[in-house]
Amino acid sequence: MYKSLFSGASLLVLATAALAADKAELEFDSGVPVGSVANTSATLATSAAPEHMTLSFIFHIDEGMAEQDVFYEKVPGSGKVFRPTAATRDMEAPLYAPAVPVAHNFLDTTDTGPYPKGPALGITLGEWFAAKGAGTYTCEDGVGEVDFAFENLVPNGVYTMWHDFMVWPPTEPFIGTYDLPFGARDGSENVFVAEADGSAKFMRTISPCLQLTGEHLMADLAVAWHSDGQTYGPLTGEFSTVTHVQMYVGLPKRAGM
Repeated sequence: MYKSLFSGASLLVLATAALAADKAELEFDSGVPVGSVANTSATLATSAAPEHMTLSFIFHIDEGMAEQDVFYEKVPGSGKVFRPTAATRDMEAPLYAPAVPVAHNFLDTTDTGPYPKGPALGITLGEWFAAKGAGTYTCEDGVGEVDFAFENLVPNGVYTMWHDFMVWPPTEPFIGTYDLPFGARDGSENVFVAEADGSAKFMRTISPCLQLTGEHLMADLAVAWHSDGQTYGPLTGEFSTVTHVQMYVGLPKRAGM
C-alpha cells in the first residue's frame, strides 16, 4: 500500500579477543542484542512467544483517507479524475487510472485531484468497495502462517500481498512507505488470482514471522490489484497506473510494548 526506511539491519558486534592472538575480529550476529545472559534470554523468550490474531482488511476511506490508486470522473467528459473519498456517493461511477503516475499521499486528505484521465479500469466504485477480506495470522517458534479469504475482488484479477512499513510519527512532508513482497524477497510467494466470482484464498507459511508494528514504524499488510495483469517480482509496479492497493490491515504492536 505503501519507500521510506529499511527492511531490517544486522548489528555489528566486536568478538572477544582470541586467547592465543593479539587481535580482535569483527563479525555479524543473528540480530539478537548483545548484553548479559539474562537479557539475551529474555529477548529470545519474547521473540519466541506464540502470537495469534484475527485480521480484517479495510479501505483507505475507513480511516478517513482518500482512496489512493483508483479515480473517478466527477463531470463525465471532462477528462479530469479525482480520488474517491468517504463523501463520494456515486457507486455507479466508472473507475479510471490517471494518465500520469500519482504518488501515494495518505495523510493529505485534500490531495484528491484533479488529474488527467487515463484508461478505464472496467469496474465501478461500488464494485471496488464491495471487496472483503479477513483471516488469521499465527506465529510460533519463528514460523508464521496466514490464512486469508477474500470476496468480491476483481473477477479473475491478478493480486499481490505486501508487507509495508511507514515511519511513525510520520515525516513532514510524507515520504511514502517501504513495500516488501510477502514471503520470499523475489516476490515469488505473494501472487494470487481471484476466481471468476471474485473470491480468493491466500494461505502461506513464512519464516521468520512477520515484523509487527514497533517503536518507530507502523506495519501492515496490503492487497494490490494489477490492472495490467502483470506482476513485478520484488517491486510493486507503478502505483495508480497499473498497481492499485484495494485493501490493507494494520498489524498490532509487538508483545511487551
